[in-house]
Amino acid sequence: MNIEARFRIDRGSFTLDVDLCLPGQGITALFGHSGSGKTTCLRAMAGLERASNGYFAIGRQVWQDESRAYFVPPHQRALGYVFQEASLFAHLSVRGNMAFGQKRSPAGDRRFSLPVIAELLGIAPLLDRSPAELSGGERQRVALARAVLTSPQILLMDEPLAALDLKRKLEILPYLERLQREFALPIIYVSHSPDEVARLADHLVLLDQGKLVASGPLKDVLSRIDLPAAFADDAGVVIEARIAAQDDDGLSRLEFAGGEIYVSRRDEPIGALVRCRIHARNVSLALVPQLHSSILNSVDATVVALAPTDTPGHVLVRLDVAGAALLARITGRSADKMQIRPGLALKAQIKAVALLA
Repeated sequence: MNIEARFRIDRGSFTLDVDLCLPGQGITALFGHSGSGKTTCLRAMAGLERASNGYFAIGRQVWQDESRAYFVPPHQRALGYVFQEASLFAHLSVRGNMAFGQKRSPAGDRRFSLPVIAELLGIAPLLDRSPAELSGGERQRVALARAVLTSPQILLMDEPLAALDLKRKLEILPYLERLQREFALPIIYVSHSPDEVARLADHLVLLDQGKLVASGPLKDVLSRIDLPAAFADDAGVVIEARIAAQDDDGLSRLEFAGGEIYVSRRDEPIGALVRCRIHARNVSLALVPQLHSSILNSVDATVVALAPTDTPGHVLVRLDVAGAALLARITGRSADKMQIRPGLALKAQIKAVALLA
């Protein structure tokens, strides 16, 4: 099952013009700078914006086809929508807010029960509280629960963590991951945070000034070097690794396709799969093994391609590490001095690895 979305919306100085074919499973992130059209695209999917010549379908379920003058209004679409602000009903308890969402779907069509969702999202102890008694992260989890209890075919999320501080964001991210993992509910997730996208997304859509720049599996899009402006200083890749050992010196050894890397000790058991982010700025290159270096992580790599960056004097180097992609950001002077070119075998030294989940 795929999700098809074709929209054109003109607003004078801004035009959204996209043609998307997205996977009907996992988390798809719509990413771009402010004003790129992320929220407009999401609202068009929800039917809150009616696009001329628009088309939107989830598998065989068509919600908009302007070629046939067909349009399903928002309240008749089986979708859940989570906004930046929780927007809970102040006069209702947590239980009442969740029940409101559940009542949107006929009893026979309900896929999720209130107690199960409350437990899954960690809000079972809060059911009798009022929204005024909740933290920002708790309110957003209740809003998420309310949306899920509508038994949607798809969940649309418009920067749901934007109003939260870092602590609250880190609190809610595991619940989003668990929700998707437990119920395989397709999620379209709007964000301008590279870290959120790297941690959550399976598929990535890049938008710029209303136009589609790139769309594909997260790892493929992040490793492209023709899109440096999209992430600027946050350019980097995501790799999946397995915890191979817990060393006595406070480190965990991870294994991935390109070899092994060390990170600060993790609580996950040996064999657990984890997702890591490696920023291009944290990768240095060497033509020979460095025996006297404080950088612990070093892997064999082959240069695939080079591209300029938005920073004068710097280049982005794409590397192949036994089939896994890696990016390095180095100065043009270093690239010239080392004669960096496609096909060159070298050592990639990874200064820091960020575990995302």
